[in-house]
Amino acid sequence: MAESFFDRVYKNKTQHTPDVLSCLANLSNDEVFTPPEVVNQMLDLLPQELFQDPNTTFLDPACKTGVFLREIAKRLLVGLEDKIPDLQERIDHIFHKQLYGIAITELTSLLSRRSLYCSKYPNGPHSIIHFDDAEGNIRYRRINHTWVNGKCKYCGVSKKTALGNENRKTELETHAYEWIHTDNPERLLNMKFDVIISNPPYQLDDGGNGASAKPIYHRFIEQAKKLNPRYLTMIIPARWYAGGKGLDNFRKSMLDDGQISHLVDYVNAKDCFPGISIGGGVCYFLRTKGYSGRCHYTNIHDGHTSTAIRRLNEYEVFIRYNEAISIIEKVKEQNEKCFACHVGARNPYGLSSSFRGEKETGEIALYSSEGISYIKKSQVIQGYDTINKYKVMISKVTAEHAGEPDKDGMLGVLSTTKRLEPNEVCTDSYLIAYASDSLTEVNNCIEYMKTKFFRFLLLQAVSSINLSKDKFIFVPDQDYNVVWNDKKLYKKYHLSKSEIDFIENMIKTKSGGDN
Repeated sequence: MAESFFDRVYKNKTQHTPDVLSCLANLSNDEVFTPPEVVNQMLDLLPQELFQDPNTTFLDPACKTGVFLREIAKRLLVGLEDKIPDLQERIDHIFHKQLYGIAITELTSLLSRRSLYCSKYPNGPHSIIHFDDAEGNIRYRRINHTWVNGKCKYCGVSKKTALGNENRKTELETHAYEWIHTDNPERLLNMKFDVIISNPPYQLDDGGNGASAKPIYHRFIEQAKKLNPRYLTMIIPARWYAGGKGLDNFRKSMLDDGQISHLVDYVNAKDCFPGISIGGGVCYFLRTKGYSGRCHYTNIHDGHTSTAIRRLNEYEVFIRYNEAISIIEKVKEQNEKCFACHVGARNPYGLSSSFRGEKETGEIALYSSEGISYIKKSQVIQGYDTINKYKVMISKVTAEHAGEPDKDGMLGVLSTTKRLEPNEVCTDSYLIAYASDSLTEVNNCIEYMKTKFFRFLLLQAVSSINLSKDKFIFVPDQDYNVVWNDKKLYKKYHLSKSEIDFIENMIKTKSGGDN
């Protein structure tokens, strides 16, 4: 078979083995490599007759290992066997006229050529195909950033971050990726492509405070759309579901795009990229030119796969779990206020996460990630209306690292749920979720927040580790003169046994010591 021959050719041509591990060790930590099995799952979404057409062209605009082009080549070698019977002629045609790539760094250009051509240099003696130059159809150009007011106008990276100190070696990678550092990507290769497929770089340090990073994967997608390919498929972080960080317009364009025919969502990135933690999970999509209709959406979590045909923009917030839709609909039927009306804005008292008071007793008790200290009332900058009330304080981040469930596949969602007394405040590490003059109401609110029902509905709007007021959009408000538990809530909203089981199997039991 042609495919086994192709594999055998690869094996025979690897006797001169470059130090691939050294290449991998020097790649940017923003580059996540795609396993071949995931590549093939993405290729399976495409009409398979594409691999039987000698005129189909493919482009990977962010080559890292060359795995996309390699797996496409395997399919073309089989699919074109009837049309181009001679094996060498078929190989020549596929590699010269159908497969193209743009590498993101010089190292990945060498690695990609090595994967595809079995040689870093396709004009050399070890290549399975001959080109007249050392680049073949996988190009790399060292591009410089275009600075405007200290930031690159294309990717947004800060000049200070990109250039570093004055002793920075000029031969180091600029990470100014060619595909997104041009206004006219169609001019890079001067041709049209039937399929654009890739796993683009995810983010760049944007020079902000702390571990600040600016997403850039959406720019690769936006550039690809300019070429108007018949099919566009990329695998990217799923954090775009929530917007923010410059992704709001991209989020809206994706959810409103009726040409997205398929979306496959991994809640836990490790199910797709073993050993890799990516907050919010990852997803890949297929955008089909001319398609108009609902999307075939597949959600994968804890070994469970659920597929439904949906409109991605059916709700203001994208709902990842298909099974959650009927539950949310039943909650909406009650026409109740949303719990979000109680949740305060971030930094409730104007005190940064690093702010600390004195250890001795003071006017106001301050809760921070390091425990309790004391400050003067005059040091509080905002939130005066809740200082003298009982309050529910929650952590600003979720309970799970990178949104990953525990070994049993269950999620806690809320990490800290604590009652604050009058004259107790907190830093920006926390949010104030509820405040009242009534101790009974606050205690009952805490019991409500501990329920699996509450945390499940909160989870439906969470696609990163951060919590904010808008994430409570699906959680209904209650009468806090009443003590709530899951049994009462399931009955109130008429949940079926299958709906209850879905919640119970996903959300952890909250311990009594959390408040």
